[in-house]
Amino acid sequence: MTTLTEVQFGPMKLFKDPLQVLLVFAKEDSQSNGFCWACEKANFRCSMARTPESALECFLEKHHDLVIIDHRHSRHFDAEALCRSMRAVNSSENTVIVAVVKRPDREEASVMPLINAGFNRRYVENANVMACYNELLQLEHGEVRAQFKLRAGNAIFTALEQSQEAIEIMSEDQVIQYVNPAYESIMGYQQGELIGKEIIEVPKSEKNKPDLLETINSCIRKGKEWQGIYYAKKKNGDSIQQNVKITPVIGQGGKIRHYVSINRPLNDNNKSDKSSERVQAESQTDIQSCKHKDRRKGSLDVRSTTSRGSDGSSQRRHSSMARIHSMTIEAPITKVINIINAAQESSPMPVAEALDRVLEILRTTELYSPQLGTKDEDPHTNDLVGGLMTDGLRRLSGNEYIFSTKQPHHIPSHLTTPLSLNDIPPRIAQTMENEDSWDFDIFNLEAATMKRPLTYLGLKIFSRFGVCEFLNCPEATLRSWLQVIEANYHSSNSYHNSSHAADVLHATAYFLCKERVKQSLDPIDEVAALIAATVHDVDHPGRTNSFLCNAGSELAILYNDTAVLESHHAALAFQITTRDDKCNIFKNIERNEYRTLRQAIIDMVLATEMTKHFEHVNKFVNSINKPLAALEENGGNSDEESVKSILTSPENRILVKRMLIKCADISNPCRPQELCIEWAGRISEEYFAQTDEEKRQALPVVMPVFDRNTCSIPKSQISFIDYFITDMFDAWDAFADLPNLMQHLDNNFKYWKGLDEKKLHSLRPPPE
Repeated sequence: MTTLTEVQFGPMKLFKDPLQVLLVFAKEDSQSNGFCWACEKANFRCSMARTPESALECFLEKHHDLVIIDHRHSRHFDAEALCRSMRAVNSSENTVIVAVVKRPDREEASVMPLINAGFNRRYVENANVMACYNELLQLEHGEVRAQFKLRAGNAIFTALEQSQEAIEIMSEDQVIQYVNPAYESIMGYQQGELIGKEIIEVPKSEKNKPDLLETINSCIRKGKEWQGIYYAKKKNGDSIQQNVKITPVIGQGGKIRHYVSINRPLNDNNKSDKSSERVQAESQTDIQSCKHKDRRKGSLDVRSTTSRGSDGSSQRRHSSMARIHSMTIEAPITKVINIINAAQESSPMPVAEALDRVLEILRTTELYSPQLGTKDEDPHTNDLVGGLMTDGLRRLSGNEYIFSTKQPHHIPSHLTTPLSLNDIPPRIAQTMENEDSWDFDIFNLEAATMKRPLTYLGLKIFSRFGVCEFLNCPEATLRSWLQVIEANYHSSNSYHNSSHAADVLHATAYFLCKERVKQSLDPIDEVAALIAATVHDVDHPGRTNSFLCNAGSELAILYNDTAVLESHHAALAFQITTRDDKCNIFKNIERNEYRTLRQAIIDMVLATEMTKHFEHVNKFVNSINKPLAALEENGGNSDEESVKSILTSPENRILVKRMLIKCADISNPCRPQELCIEWAGRISEEYFAQTDEEKRQALPVVMPVFDRNTCSIPKSQISFIDYFITDMFDAWDAFADLPNLMQHLDNNFKYWKGLDEKKLHSLRPPPE
């Protein structure tokens, strides 16, 4: 039975699982047995590793509280090198690592080499079980407990960083030691600008009574809390009236060691008060939303409770819409919109109309990016976020990735393509018979076409959507265009090749056939979406933006380390298309129509860049999902004009197209299980190859967990689904009604979770 240890940390009560201990001993001996028995006696969970490799693998999987490494026999392994490797992992910050050393023959050796390697302390060898047991108890109640409190301290600082109230912490000498982002924003200072300044150096407002500061200091120096109205001076010289509470914090020696000041601008109070009831009312749904969001916590799946009957989809959509109200990807601007919505309910008509205009402005400007943190201190999530949502460390170095935009891209002469759809070989045509189904197997087509699925699938899908008729171009021109685009995908990439492009094209075509999408988009939008899907990763080098920025590649320099690959894909697609009349599918359309089409294609390709993932999802939810949900709640679908105005406004059509291509681009976890597993293997291999190359070139390793020797593919998939996929597809499902995709997503998540629970790192379980 697992027992939790209660730890008091100020007013917080912390509960801790039994200690996780990792013993690293090359061979079994009396010392390793002593610690094993001591762990058992102390009811600690103990793991044993014999090699540095297995130790690192075990540590990455379980993140032990305490690691004890045998430092006595250097011939077996380098204990200090192992310690340094563990310290290189982000999650080791709060781990206590102990070196077991030989009993000194003569004089005592310095512990500095051990400390420099990352050890917290040493243990002079003593195999007596009671000695080992006492050492473990001292570690538990000393260093380990201190590290546990530090972890809790990180949570507290996260709360401070996210707080909307301005918070300032000063030392006993009134030197500013911390201010949160809200404080810096309200007072107009840059990040870190105030840290280390004495409070007397900060400008004071002349609007306060002359003796107010003396009154405040007199009160707090006696250890009493002070609360009242105070004018603070912003950096630009303006005065701001605040409700201030200053609390002295007693520390070492029973003396005041810190002062904590919480400041709330008075002109925000009414807003806060009006929104407080709404926040409380939503708290219960927020809890339910959290349960639904993280599929790892055994949530109720509302999708399984409805049928696919005539009214089943509307019931599903209604429950999906209800979930949208309590989605946990809320950015600060979303909270502002909720407060304004609440204020509108009790406002007179002129005020309500003015607030409507405010909401319109807020929904059409760049205000939707959330303040990102990492989930669960999970290295897989950390690395995915770091690798996909940043532009790298920008360390310039020699590299092999010199892309020349001047180099011509030709149609390889050895490629031959049928003249028309009618000439497609029967076995390939048969493979594409069910291309309008979500369960279509792109890998069968890849094999049948000898890795040229994009040309054939493109011909069929573009024909089905009447693209040639819309563009007024011959089918031969379309054929040549598809051929040259496919030729510029790298077949040597395990993931970002023309099969991925064909898969994204297939998903795009599938989404374009959904009723809500058809209601929202015009024919020119559909054509733009199909073309954008086809070209969205053309000439992809099989490396991430972060890699290219770190390597100082020509592309990264050309595009200023910003949306490097996406900018290249869009630019190259138009260069290839317009360079030769034989493949210029835009040749016969009118100039203004071309400009509109070009802008839509570029916008969709750039939307696939992951740094703005949450911005795109938040905008879609706030501008489309929530207004539609509000209409449905107020009277079903009766107000068709209102629904139509939401679906077809120019701004919202852009959001729908961005969301559509984003979902198509990363829809692998929503595919049937075998297809999902194959894609997971391919993307993992591409990331492994990048890590290998980063190590060879001495570049920063962008995603350390994607090391082919230690990576858990199930964990990486779980993290990707939790962090990027769940919220996005909940929002897209609420809009487009996609029960089959959501069922596949649940099935695939359970599959990866099952492998992870069995401690398997591979794509599939071993054969029975």
